[in-house]
Amino acid sequence: MTLENKEFKLYSKFINMTTYENELRGLNIRLIGGIDEAGRGPLAGPVVASCVILPNDFYLPGLDDSKKLSVKKRELFFTEIQSKAIGIGIGIVDVNEIDEYNIYQATKIAMTNAISNLIVKPEHLLIDAMTLDIDIPQTSIIKGDQKSISIAAASIIAKVTRDHYMDELDKIYPEYHFKNNKGYGTKEHLEAIKKYGITNVHRKTFEPIKSMLIKN
Repeated sequence: MTLENKEFKLYSKFINMTTYENELRGLNIRLIGGIDEAGRGPLAGPVVASCVILPNDFYLPGLDDSKKLSVKKRELFFTEIQSKAIGIGIGIVDVNEIDEYNIYQATKIAMTNAISNLIVKPEHLLIDAMTLDIDIPQTSIIKGDQKSISIAAASIIAKVTRDHYMDELDKIYPEYHFKNNKGYGTKEHLEAIKKYGITNVHRKTFEPIKSMLIKN
């Protein structure tokens, strides 16, 4: 693929991902908050949500679901989004709340907190596969991080924020290798749990930790 073709492909994808935003702007809605989360599946660490409001002229070719990007690309985009966004809100819900409310409800709490932490109130929300019980009009989009630039931007902010959080936890609990596994149930992580035990940053209602606690 030539450079021109690659650039055109990235441009076309980006334009396709502005469809929801452009429809709302056609209704004179300008403050559009994209919402996504990171960390629903890991055995340790918080769930992190982000709400991002982008300016109308925002352009970042290559923007995509954070899981499809390399670590280097995510970090670059993280900085770019932070420098250009109208507003960014972060919501972090720790393991205690996850265990108390369940991960689905904890994710909703994180998303609601992310909206509350914005410096401006969005007029409309684009949310990745969820609806929230708040008084802001919203659109739930399945695989929204692949279909909306606002949600994709939020997915990157949430993912990188959580990764940095887990990097800090790695310094406190180096034997669990959180810097590498980010709390997910890798073979290395599971072996560390068996060897060193369950910490206060592990989710007690998640398997196999729940069964290990019952057994013990």
